[in-house]
Amino acid sequence: MTSTVDLLAFGAHPDDVEIGTSGILWKHARQGFKTAICDLTDGELSSNGDVVRRRAEADRAGEILGLTRRLRLGLPDRGLTGTAEQLNAVVQVIRMLKPRVVLAPHWEDRHPDHTACARMVKEAVFDAAIRKRELDTGEAPHRVEQLFHYFINHTGKADVIVDVSEGYEQKEAAILAYESQFVPGPGRVETPLNRPTYLPMIRGRDQLWGHEIGVLYGEGLVSPRPIAMGTLIPERD
Repeated sequence: MTSTVDLLAFGAHPDDVEIGTSGILWKHARQGFKTAICDLTDGELSSNGDVVRRRAEADRAGEILGLTRRLRLGLPDRGLTGTAEQLNAVVQVIRMLKPRVVLAPHWEDRHPDHTACARMVKEAVFDAAIRKRELDTGEAPHRVEQLFHYFINHTGKADVIVDVSEGYEQKEAAILAYESQFVPGPGRVETPLNRPTYLPMIRGRDQLWGHEIGVLYGEGLVSPRPIAMGTLIPERD
């Protein structure tokens, strides 16, 4: 029997989610929520590493983050065109895992696959709820409560900032689980990810978001639609 989850994060490549929103995933797993990552591709065109290595690194990162599930759709790297077949695959994951909240990359990013992932997930979240949108797998329609977009290579104005100060070392450990991508070494070429400025940029960005809400580290999310609130003043304990 397939386990459903509370929080499902999509990435175009293994390591996308870890860069942008793994602090949130670790925090929710720590609080007892079921969390999952779905990698659309294996990142097979990455300058360093290979599919076997990337999958092992992704599994290690998932263990660090306490994930309930990690799925791989095996779509082509630099080939996320949003065809009916590709969109159906994403819809099927959403209907199968039935998450309450979905996370996807921000729609503005230097990497075309990240923006394509953002578009595909947004469409899939919509289609997953359509009763007459039938799939061969027979999964029942599912309506996601909230979709948020996370930042990977860039930063911007966040609609929501989540305090991820506790256990921030787990986020950094999950990122560094992808040694082939973030650690220079023999036989590896220089990329934006393994330059000495990249990881400090991620930490500095999270510190900046944390500063905005008065904590050490934060992760920023953007909502494509208004965020519902029952009241402006929370109830006292």
